[in-house]
Amino acid sequence: MQLLRTILIILLFWYGFKILARLFGPYLVKYASKKMEKKFKQQFNQQRQQNGQDPKYKEGETVIDRKPQDSNAKKSSEEVGEYIEFEEID
Repeated sequence: MQLLRTILIILLFWYGFKILARLFGPYLVKYASKKMEKKFKQQFNQQRQQNGQDPKYKEGETVIDRKPQDSNAKKSSEEVGEYIEFEEID
């Protein structure tokens, strides 16, 4: 009799948990996602402050940094390699 009672309690607990998970699951997921979003925004703002955004550029302005021309840079030669002709063997 005790075994039957224990099995019944386990089954009731299991199905009760499933029902509660269906009811409250979406709210828990929404709460967790909002909390993570807030944490990511906080970390992003801290990162921006630590890097010290350059005040001479306005927000949204596109800045292109160009690599300086090096006069000693090696130019690629026109001769890349020699041509090799392959024949197909059956």
